[in-house]
Amino acid sequence: MTMPNEDAYTPGNPALAAAGLAVVLTGCSGGGKSTLLAALARRGHAVRPEAGRQIVREQMHLGGDALPWVDAARFVELAASRTMHLFNTVEPRGRPVFFDRSLVDLASFLDMKGIPVPASLRRAVEAYRYAPDVLVTPPWREIYASEAERPKPFEEACREYDALVAGYRAAGYRLVEVPKLDVEGRADFVLAFVRDRPGLTPGCG
Repeated sequence: MTMPNEDAYTPGNPALAAAGLAVVLTGCSGGGKSTLLAALARRGHAVRPEAGRQIVREQMHLGGDALPWVDAARFVELAASRTMHLFNTVEPRGRPVFFDRSLVDLASFLDMKGIPVPASLRRAVEAYRYAPDVLVTPPWREIYASEAERPKPFEEACREYDALVAGYRAAGYRLVEVPKLDVEGRADFVLAFVRDRPGLTPGCG
């Protein structure tokens, strides 16, 4: 097995950012975002997971306290580092890559909690640029369910949603709401959106 070229790991992945191929899917917790991304992956499209959910699973496995409901600042620190890693390891190949959330979600989460956002995270939001149009799944009470990795009532999820919408707008992104359809209908909508955007072609990344 060939060892990865460490010199090729470039913070901010300027080639990816310039290509506009990093498409963010964000939205309300429990709004069907992860289910939609799984449907896109099944269709052969490149998807990158939500770093925050990975951190929660790791911390729960280890009995750690870097959890959003225990130590939000530490959770965000770890999740931001993982998010940047996921971004930096994408090699642009002329096809869109769908990201489950971004650094903006983490900064917006701290803002909502009234916790100071580290200057380094603010800089990262500016340095790590995704495609200008961000897909967003709105709150959807009928399908919402609290779970171990998301122990919060629907009303709190809605407050987080309002904060991230404000955060993305403040960061200079345009929001495109994904309609409340069945998962295949949502996947069709996303791919039609990508197809109609100049410079992007649906397909495997």
